[in-house]
Amino acid sequence: MHRTQLYLEEDLWQALRLTARQQGTTISDLVRRAARDAYLQSPEQRQHGMLNWIGARRGWPEAEDTETYIRQLRQDHRLERWWKSPPS
Repeated sequence: MHRTQLYLEEDLWQALRLTARQQGTTISDLVRRAARDAYLQSPEQRQHGMLNWIGARRGWPEAEDTETYIRQLRQDHRLERWWKSPPS
């Protein structure tokens, strides 16, 4: 677990303080739960996403040599153009 510091507006802090007191928990726990609900998917949603990813490249040609494949993707003649007419 990592420790962090947050700056909260007074009204938000008061609402969290009241809710934490009513639920018998801490403001930190409320913030962690809210962040988890907002930014992390459930295990079922993650599994569904991974299952959808399986086979995503099916039918794509396989690159025999990764380095050659990447160099082909990056092929550009910017330097040649620059040397022919350098910026002033």
